[in-house]
Amino acid sequence: MRVRTLQLRLLAAGLAVLWGVSAVIVLVAYRPGGPLDIVVGLASVPPLLVALAVVAWPPVVRGSGSFAGVVWLGLAAALLLVPSLAEIVGRIASGGPQTLLPSLEAIYPWLLALAATAALAGIGLTRRALGSAVPRRRQLMTATGVATILLAASGAAFAVAAVANELALQDRPLAPSSFGPAGVSDPEACDGAIRVGSTAQLAEHMSTEVDGRPLASIDLAGARSGADFRWIAEVASDRVLGTRGVARIAPDAWTLEPGGTWQAAGASALDAATVDIRAVSVALPATIRTTAEDRGIEVVEGATARHCRVAIDGPTFVAAFPQASWLVGSLPPLSRWRGEMDYWIFLDGEVGRIDGAVSGAAGDLHPGALQAALRVRLTATDRDAAVTLERPG
Repeated sequence: MRVRTLQLRLLAAGLAVLWGVSAVIVLVAYRPGGPLDIVVGLASVPPLLVALAVVAWPPVVRGSGSFAGVVWLGLAAALLLVPSLAEIVGRIASGGPQTLLPSLEAIYPWLLALAATAALAGIGLTRRALGSAVPRRRQLMTATGVATILLAASGAAFAVAAVANELALQDRPLAPSSFGPAGVSDPEACDGAIRVGSTAQLAEHMSTEVDGRPLASIDLAGARSGADFRWIAEVASDRVLGTRGVARIAPDAWTLEPGGTWQAAGASALDAATVDIRAVSVALPATIRTTAEDRGIEVVEGATARHCRVAIDGPTFVAAFPQASWLVGSLPPLSRWRGEMDYWIFLDGEVGRIDGAVSGAAGDLHPGALQAALRVRLTATDRDAAVTLERPG
């Protein structure tokens, strides 16, 4: 019995850690600006107290079958709590007046995890109060009642505080976001008409990994106004090392190579260097987006957007992001690579963010490696705002 008690205490301690991390994150980081921000954080503490009750009074039961059932209940609570914790972190990290309880579909893992934790606490508290001599039927009924009270008290406290805080924020003006407008209306559908901004501030990070280890990267920053643009990219790979740049201000164009200076180039030869225009036109045409997966409405740094996802292959990825050739060289090694591309459509109908990744056999990319991956994040912010492009000196 002592061994079982120790095992259950260890399991309960793991649950307590997860609930503690959740409470700390909400208490410290959840600050959308409502009058009950602190109250919401404090209301996230009761589930931790329930888990600590399980540590203090573990749900020791008789019989191997009952013990296995209790262990599986605890493991289920942990497995449900981990994705719920990830969801909370994602919402807080996205910024803006985002809700912690967006829908029943989003909160049901948290609710089920809390119900399982409360059930464990109910069994332990009942056994502590009634002892082992009481008939099992009475113990079960009492444990069910205690668990229901703990679930209702701890769950309702958090839900009421969170909802009240969100209602208080409804009429408050939203802070402007560089990603776009915020509001209660729905953005364009994933397969609807999308476009890029007439102007944009561009940022792109691209990297390669081999067997899970970073291999090379590109950090690009610049601006675009219509078909004119200027950007600089810091490239670190075994193929290219240094600063590269491209600029086109009609009717002239320039390129910058590592260790050199800006040199005149043909304007038409730089059509593939428009960054966001190129990515949307090549990777996200209407024919590809007909089968896009709708991932729901999200808040990206205060701006409302629809999160969508499509499948993509290696050749399309490199065509959409030509800078990838600086990292992976020629196209044939990527011909069998496959992956996914996420894109966010904001309320203005424009794509302001793209995340993509493809992977496959490393081939000649790195001798002796098995698996390689190519990732990109592209953001187009301050779209349709005034942009001044300076000609290279």
